[in-house]
Amino acid sequence: MSNPISTVVEWVTGLMTTLGAPGAGIAIALENLFPPLPSELFLPLAGFTASRGGMNLAAAITWTTAGSVVGALALYYLGALLGRERIRAIAKKLPLVDVSDVDKTEDWFAEHGSKAVFFGRMLPLFRSLISIPAGIERMPLPKFIGLTAAGSLIWNTTLIMAGYLLGEKWHLVEQYAGYVSTAVLVAAGTGLAWFITSRLSKRKQGSHDPR
Repeated sequence: MSNPISTVVEWVTGLMTTLGAPGAGIAIALENLFPPLPSELFLPLAGFTASRGGMNLAAAITWTTAGSVVGALALYYLGALLGRERIRAIAKKLPLVDVSDVDKTEDWFAEHGSKAVFFGRMLPLFRSLISIPAGIERMPLPKFIGLTAAGSLIWNTTLIMAGYLLGEKWHLVEQYAGYVSTAVLVAAGTGLAWFITSRLSKRKQGSHDPR
């Protein structure tokens, strides 16, 4: 039985081959909505295709950046639909999560949200997730679109140009970008493990407090 992700990747790759630059834009929009889809594969492949004359280089960069913005907007509106009160209600029902965690996240986003949206576009997983708190906090839409477009333009251009310049060795971009993705995911997993461990420890101490 084939891996569902592999099947989708093959379908998206075929879409790029058939539609050219607009297909690459659709691929990146889908990658924003479904993080397991690898932009580290699609973008260098688009660059390689452009080097062979299969699509225009500038069009590939333009369409993929537009796709990034469209995918991010869908998640932004999901966050806006959820809103603060729903997030607080969900937090109350989650084990190991306190409503104060939501407040701290809101305070952090108020201070660092612009940088998070901009630089988050260049990090796996976070480039999708960061759009949701931006919507929850109702970051002004022009600001969100501008930061998303700017960060995506840098990321997309870098990987597309790498694929364009490497030619037949374009797959090396995916390989090395994969190392970065793995490092980011390991760091995120470590942070999550630390959060769970510290929260369990704190609650255990609280249960033994005689007061």
